[in-house]
Amino acid sequence: MDNKDFNKDKLIEYWIAGSDDDYETMIAMFDSKKYSWSLFIGHLMIEKLLKAYYVNVKSDYPPFIHNLLRLAEKAELHLTDDMKKQLVTITAFNINTRYDDYKMSFK
Repeated sequence: MDNKDFNKDKLIEYWIAGSDDDYETMIAMFDSKKYSWSLFIGHLMIEKLLKAYYVNVKSDYPPFIHNLLRLAEKAELHLTDDMKKQLVTITAFNINTRYDDYKMSFK
């Protein structure tokens, strides 16, 4: 990507604002008992926060990936083993919820 027009603060604000919006959506889905959607949106929320962190630390555009553990590692975020497992679990759930048979078995 061309860093000519790169504005670190604006890009961080973009990712955090998106995450804040996703948080509200996640809560609304949870309150309406749409649990698989709530978890799906929760993944997006965490992904956006990790991308904001990446921009803050690396002063560059975040990678176009959705794997939370990979994002955290690329941002050189220190994680405990438990945190790593949680990120892997959330990412796996996000991928699996794209398939209706998995969503139905989850319910």
